[in-house]
Order: sequence, then C-alpha cells, then structure tokens
Amino acid sequence: MTFNKHSKITFYQNLGKLFYAIAASDGSVKFTEFNKLKEIVKTHWLDIDDIVDDYNSDAAFQIEIVFDWLNTDSEYNATDCYNDFVFYKKKHNALFTDKVKGLIMKTAGQIASSFAGVNKSELLMLAKLDMELKK
Repeated sequence: MTFNKHSKITFYQNLGKLFYAIAASDGSVKFTEFNKLKEIVKTHWLDIDDIVDDYNSDAAFQIEIVFDWLNTDSEYNATDCYNDFVFYKKKHNALFTDKVKGLIMKTAGQIASSFAGVNKSELLMLAKLDMELKK
C-alpha cells in the first residue's frame, strides 16, 4: 500500500503528539527529553522515507515541530495527546510496520530515560504504548 505526502506528514505529526505525551506524562517536559528526541529523529527517523513537507524539509522533522509546539503551547495534556495518537493509529494501522513499531518503542523509551531514568508515569505510558502497538 502506498501513502501520499499528506498522509505521511500527518503520520509524523501524530508521532510528535505521542512522544510529547511520553515526555509530559510526569507533568513536565525536560530539556534533555526534547534534545534526545531531536537526536533520534536525525539518526533514525529521517531514514524511514523520502517524503518532504511543504517547506522541502524531510517530513520526519514534523515529529520535532509538533512536539515543540505542544510543549510551548502548554494547553495539551499528556493523556489527551496519547489518546489522539491511539485513535490515529487505529485508523491508519497499515502505516505501523514492525520496523516502525520498534522504532517508536525505542524512541519513546529513550525519551523517558533521558532525564534521571524512567519514572512511574512514563513507565505506565510506555507499557500502554507497548500493548497498543502489539494489537
């Protein structure tokens, strides 16, 4: 199955919501969590496909853009962002290959552990995510 440019951009935007939810699950997003996300986007997510956004940047950068926007806006809570991601995943399950699911879990885990290890809130959200991705 092929996906158009818009569907892939939306995919990355929803990943930004998810990774924000992981970082914000304990009530605050740490600078190190955002830095870890930026590092993983550059080292792993840019290689997923060749889709570019309207500004001719790799669409995977939408992950960082949405994460930063949600963090700056401060109007969105972690639970709502996580639930939005789950709703999106259920409607677009074909985008979630085993490779992508593995990279999602790796990214989420590294974000959670980037500041003083994984705390209880992050651990619970990671467990929920793991179960969701196995469906």
